[in-house]
Amino acid sequence: MNDTDVSKQIHQMVRFIQQEAEEKAAEISLSAEEEFNIEKLQLVEAEKKKIKQEYERKERQIEIRRKIEYSMQLNASRIKVLQAQDDIVNSMKEVAAKELLNVSHHHLVEDILHVGHHEYRNLLKGLIVQSLLRLKEPSVLLRCRKHDLHMVEHVLDEAAEEYAEKAGVHPPEIIVDHDVYLPPAPKHHKTHDPYCSGGVVLASRDGKIVCENTLDARLDVVFRQKLPEIRKQLFGQVAA
Repeated sequence: MNDTDVSKQIHQMVRFIQQEAEEKAAEISLSAEEEFNIEKLQLVEAEKKKIKQEYERKERQIEIRRKIEYSMQLNASRIKVLQAQDDIVNSMKEVAAKELLNVSHHHLVEDILHVGHHEYRNLLKGLIVQSLLRLKEPSVLLRCRKHDLHMVEHVLDEAAEEYAEKAGVHPPEIIVDHDVYLPPAPKHHKTHDPYCSGGVVLASRDGKIVCENTLDARLDVVFRQKLPEIRKQLFGQVAA
C-alpha cells in the first residue's frame, strides 16, 4: 500500500468519524430539545394550574365577602324595620298614656283598663277593691295622689264593705298615707320626672306585699299582654 492509498484511507476514516460525531450531536440536540419542550410544557401547565387555583381562591373570597356584605345589609334592614315597628308601637303607648290623663279628669274610662265603671271616683273604688282582693290583708296602707285624696277618702268605706262582702271577711283597716303621696300627673308629655296618671298603691302594713294599681301600671300590664296581638294587627304575622 502506497502513500496515496494510506492517505485516502485515513481521509475516509476521518470523514466517517466526523459523520458519526455529527449524527451523535444531532441526536443529543434532538433529545435535549425534546426534554426542554417537555419540561417547558410541565412548567406552563404547573403555572396555569397555580393561576387557576389562585383565581378560584380569590373568587371564593369575593363570594364570601359578598355573602357577608349581603347578610350585614339584610340584618341592618331588619334592624331598621324592627326599630320602625317599635317606634310605632311606642307611639301608640304614648297616645294611650296621654288618654289616661283624661280618665282622672272625670272622663270616661277606656276599655283598655278592663274596668266597668265610668267615672274616676268609681274607678278609684274599683281599684281599691281589686287591690284588697289581691292582698287579702286585715290592715293595709294606701297611697294616692294628693289631688285624689278627697275622692279616695270618699269611697274608702264603700270599697272596704264591697271587699268584705266579696271575700267573706270583716272590712279591713285601710290607712291612708298622708305623709307620702304618689307623684302628680305629668306637666308635659316628654317629662322625665316621676309621675302618676291616677289610681292607687296598696301595701301590707309591713311593706312586704305591694299592689301597684295605678293607671300607668295597668297600662303597662295590658300593653305587655296585648303586645303580640298589637304587632300582628299592625304588621301581620312575623316569622320567628
